[in-house]
Amino acid sequence: MASQIEKLKSKANDAFSEENYDEAINLYTQAIALDGNNHYLYSNRSAAYIKAYKYKEALKDAEQCLKLKSDFVKGYSRKGAALLLLKRYKEAINTYEEGLKIDPNNEVLFNDLETARKAATKGSKTDVIVVCSSSKFLFEKICEAGGKSVLASYKSQFKKSPNSVISVQADGELASKKIYFLSWTADADTSILRESIEKFVSDAFEKAVEENQQSIAFPAIGCGQFGCSIDIVAQTMIREAHRKQQEHDISVTFVIQPERTDIYNEFQNQIQLLEAEISPTNLKTMSAIVKKGVIEIEQGNIIKQKVDVIIGTSSSVFLRQAITEAAGSEVEKAYKKELKSHPNSTLIAVSSGALSCKQIFFVQWEPNDNEEILRQSIIDLISTVVQNMISHKFTSVAFPAIGCGLHGCSTQIRDLPWKIKFVVQPDQENIYDEFCKVLITHDDVHESKISQLPPTWKKSTEHKIRFIVSATTDEYQCIVSNFDVTMKGKYTEIIHIERIQNERWYRQYIAHYEDFLRRLNEDTEKRLYHGCPEQAASLIMEDCFNRSFAGVNGTVYGFGVYFSSNASYSHGYTRPNANGERCIFIARVLVGKTTKGNSSMKTRPLGFDSTTDEKHIFVTYHDAQAFAEYLITYK
Repeated sequence: MASQIEKLKSKANDAFSEENYDEAINLYTQAIALDGNNHYLYSNRSAAYIKAYKYKEALKDAEQCLKLKSDFVKGYSRKGAALLLLKRYKEAINTYEEGLKIDPNNEVLFNDLETARKAATKGSKTDVIVVCSSSKFLFEKICEAGGKSVLASYKSQFKKSPNSVISVQADGELASKKIYFLSWTADADTSILRESIEKFVSDAFEKAVEENQQSIAFPAIGCGQFGCSIDIVAQTMIREAHRKQQEHDISVTFVIQPERTDIYNEFQNQIQLLEAEISPTNLKTMSAIVKKGVIEIEQGNIIKQKVDVIIGTSSSVFLRQAITEAAGSEVEKAYKKELKSHPNSTLIAVSSGALSCKQIFFVQWEPNDNEEILRQSIIDLISTVVQNMISHKFTSVAFPAIGCGLHGCSTQIRDLPWKIKFVVQPDQENIYDEFCKVLITHDDVHESKISQLPPTWKKSTEHKIRFIVSATTDEYQCIVSNFDVTMKGKYTEIIHIERIQNERWYRQYIAHYEDFLRRLNEDTEKRLYHGCPEQAASLIMEDCFNRSFAGVNGTVYGFGVYFSSNASYSHGYTRPNANGERCIFIARVLVGKTTKGNSSMKTRPLGFDSTTDEKHIFVTYHDAQAFAEYLITYK
């Protein structure tokens, strides 16, 4: 094994020297799979990731390298470089300083430290730093860094206008032109808290516009001593800043304390959610007839649905806020008035305001860890909605994907000519897929091509899923002919070819096939190969190409299931059993709209269905996006 690792490492080093960084990453990854405790391999792959502009992956490898060997100086150089490129300047400086403690005379680390310090000075400059004067810690730190003149100026202006934005000339060590001091108070009431955060951001923005400033930096207010909900703070600050940016061209930065990774991650998450909403994307829908009614699953925004009723619940403050804000202030007032008058009401109905629907139902519902209680609460929720729709003579409704699922839905609309929509956020690909999977396999869904099994399939009363294909058939000869294109001379015999007849999996796949065809207006199905050990093959035939095994054979083009049009490439991922036999699947794969992948992709990018190396490899991210049609067993 040692010689194989050295061989892979040598090839990877050559690829790196030739600037073929993706290949280098792939080879280092293979070597790491054989020896996960080799700190040199993580260090080298970190360098390759940096060259490939994959800085987050580079940082992870550098951290793993140092975890394996904490006195490895080059590991600090790798980690510092990744942090520097991620613009995490303070952490980069700390990393280089840690490395210099081990090797004080290391010239490379010393030079890198100076670079990081210069970048921190340059990168942290902004026209305005916003300070919440209610935050004792931040207030004292800013005044300390700004010197006596900042504190004196603040006190002078505060006496004159204690409730206005206090604009002070920056001084001392502060990398800005101005400091804005704003008073702010936290509140336990979520609506009041949101309004106060919005005002804080808006007032600072207006002052910056008045003074003709071009950039502004906000702290994450309320997340420290006040203990406010981080997700509420992050969402409100980001959305209000974005709203103001539509009016004024000012650059915005949110400054998070380095040790508060929880706050940083939530701000990143909220930015991604906002980007998903405002970015154009090829959103998906799936529908099925259930008796007299129709159920649709759609990726989109619930507030834009053109139905009679849209649903909000008491469990989602964010959703309620989004709906009432879009509907208008009168709707928000009406909701608050009804809630105050009837706090225990299971459903509050208000007018639609500026929305395209006829009415909004806010239903009282809370999630529960107990599955049976949760299921019953979902059924109760839908029942409440159905009863109120009947009384109002409505025939279409949109539910958000808030845990309500499809449970109990079809049984209550089976005899009603209604349209029921479940709207999933564009970035929640996995949730959309799960809703579709339930819809596809539901007993009440009217049959289409889903029920039409291939003519080559044999009937079985024994629940068999593996059937030997006769070597005398055209079916067999066609499979072997295609297999030999790249595998001729690389095997001695084909033991047998089995047809996989997993009906449940096939039905799910065909439903996806029809959805892809309808959505893309073209057939994107490919016959591709997938090599694996015998034990994995048995699991796949029973439970499809499960993504939980993703990463076993690398993640160079994304964290999914890998297929190739080249059988000899897939052969490289097979393993001989005790008899020296190997196995390769022939799979029907829906590649859909595909794009060049990379190892940072945990799921397909928005607007795409798969990733690829742009040659012969395709990566899928949904279990029913591929169907194992045949299994070739050979030596």
